[in-house]
Amino acid sequence: MVTRYWDRIYAMVHQLLRNQQDAEEVTQDAFIRAHRGLANFRGDAAFSTWLYQIATNLARNRYWYWWRRKRDKTVSFDQPVGEESDTPLSEVFASEAETPGDITVTQEFVDRIAEGMQRINAKHREILILRNVKNLSYEEISAILNISVGTVKSRIARARDSLRAKLGEDFQ
Repeated sequence: MVTRYWDRIYAMVHQLLRNQQDAEEVTQDAFIRAHRGLANFRGDAAFSTWLYQIATNLARNRYWYWWRRKRDKTVSFDQPVGEESDTPLSEVFASEAETPGDITVTQEFVDRIAEGMQRINAKHREILILRNVKNLSYEEISAILNISVGTVKSRIARARDSLRAKLGEDFQ
């Protein structure tokens, strides 16, 4: 049962929770609950459907548990910078901080930037990722987006202004 369905259940749960550790825990819990509840499986639907429903309910419960406690504001270093990018935050904000205080400050900064990146429009997020994450030149960005270098520069400036506005006074 686990071998056959693990990858699919995990992928679905991870999509809902967007956190690797929570997705692994919920996936394990789903298989444990399914095993314990096999005697209650009526066969009205396919076994996989029943298993998906167990995992979905557990993921929703986990999500609402965290949301009620306002812990949904955490951001994982493994999570992508944006919906269009597979680049994890850990590559964007690599830090050589050594003290716990420095690590905490860096994490708060990364969280704020990631939150701000999610709140700006897709065009601005795209150009900031190309410039600041992928370190492409203005000319390379111009060729990729099929726009002039001057438009690239002005769009980057507007995107940075938009991000600053979303982040608030701390970064202005």
